[in-house]
Amino acid sequence: MALRNIVTIPNNLLREKSREVTEFNESLGQLIDDMIDTMFRADGVGLAAPQVGILRRICVVCVDGKTVYELVNPVIVKQSGEQVGPEGCLSVPGRHGIVCRPRKIVVEAQDRTGKKHTYKLEGFIAVAFCHEIDHLDGTLYIDKVIEEA
Repeated sequence: MALRNIVTIPNNLLREKSREVTEFNESLGQLIDDMIDTMFRADGVGLAAPQVGILRRICVVCVDGKTVYELVNPVIVKQSGEQVGPEGCLSVPGRHGIVCRPRKIVVEAQDRTGKKHTYKLEGFIAVAFCHEIDHLDGTLYIDKVIEEA
């Protein structure tokens, strides 16, 4: 496993839309492993492939330090409620802001083998999933800030 360099603003790669993953192979697994290592080394709770220079619909999330979610081609299929709270981003170092996100979400995604999963989430983990999935469409949390923190 290898650590990847984290792309930071103003790099335009962060503003591009990622492409769907169609091949589930060893190199995908290696990329996901590298992303997990990079996320933990950077003390983050999530990391999307564009943040390591790869325009593919892949992200990883771990908010409790133990359970790592591997999301390939994730889609938010349902959302409800609102929650407002602080966010930061490994690609936007030194800044934080207050963002409004859905309180509850349902996400459908595949894992590194292509197996489909459905996640029903609420609270902080829902925020983390939304934040990382936004990266796959070229959206940064700073685009949604309602107040600087």
